[in-house]
Amino acid sequence: MNPLSRRRFTLMALGAPLALLGTQQASANLIETVLSRAHVPRHDNEVWVLVDDREATLTLYRGNRQLERFAPISLGRGGSRSARLRGSNVTPLGEFRVNRFNHESDWHIFVGLDYPTPTHARMALEEGVFTQRDYDDYFNYYRRQGYPPQQTVLGGFIGIHGIGKGDPEIHQQFHWTQGCVAVTDEQIERLASLIGIGTRVVIR
Repeated sequence: MNPLSRRRFTLMALGAPLALLGTQQASANLIETVLSRAHVPRHDNEVWVLVDDREATLTLYRGNRQLERFAPISLGRGGSRSARLRGSNVTPLGEFRVNRFNHESDWHIFVGLDYPTPTHARMALEEGVFTQRDYDDYFNYYRRQGYPPQQTVLGGFIGIHGIGKGDPEIHQQFHWTQGCVAVTDEQIERLASLIGIGTRVVIR
């Protein structure tokens, strides 16, 4: 069968996207605005990750210098989109930060991301997916816990992980995850050794 086509922390997470929220742009453009700037390193020594849906690659950079490149990678069975709902198997597009590591995951190593971000929450409010109460509850939770709630209508538990108990042959041919980014076990070991809490991850 032919392969299918491929595609200080709380303050940083809460503060960085808020500059976008006062704009009058359509909500569909919020993530596009974030992504239009996300490929520019914050400083010459920044270690950051770029996940490219179209090329099915994950690239680790220091500034503009490529350190590692993994391909093919697998994304969600539902594709990748700016907007994601719980159970859709969609990989969310946007700019994220690493906020946890699980070295005892069924997927070998799980590198958690801070999805849904404040930008995703704002989009959900503007599109009527979040009520104002949902939106307020989101930020109240984020401020209390230091990370976004994972049980909203937008879903959660998004990260980068290995194959673990999955099938390596499926990984080579299909997007198979429930919305995460999957690489091989060897690749996630390498990636986890080079990044840390707060590392920026761009999915486009």
